[in-house]
Amino acid sequence: QVQLVESGGGLVQAGGSLRLSCTASGRTFSSYTMGWFRQVPGKEREGVSCISSSDGRTYYADSVKGRFTISRDNAKNTVSLQMNSLKPEDTAVYYCAVRQGSWSLVPRFYRYWGQGTQVTVSS
Repeated sequence: QVQLVESGGGLVQAGGSLRLSCTASGRTFSSYTMGWFRQVPGKEREGVSCISSSDGRTYYADSVKGRFTISRDNAKNTVSLQMNSLKPEDTAVYYCAVRQGSWSLVPRFYRYWGQGTQVTVSS
C-alpha cells in the first residue's frame, strides 16, 4: 500500500523560509516523478514543483521560480521542498504526490497523494 506523509509545514512571517519533506512508502519510487502541489480553500489544486525520476530534472511554477527548490533522495524515498522568501500568497495546504511517467504539474495526472501540510505566511 502506497503511503505519502508530509511534514514541515507551519506559520512563518513573510520573507521567511520553510522546508517541507515527504516520505513515501509501499514501494520503490526511484522510477516515479515526485511533485508538490498546493491548494487554497475555494480554489483548484495547483502544481508547485516536480522532479523527474530519470534525470532528476526539476520544474517549477512561475510563481515560485527562484524561491523554491525541490530535491529528492531515492535511497530514502523522500522528496523535499525548500521554500525561501515566502509571501502571504504562498499560504496553502501543500501536498506531495507521485506518478509513474514523465514530469507534469497537472494534479489529475498524479495517482498517489499525501494528506497535506498547512503553510501559513503572515504579512
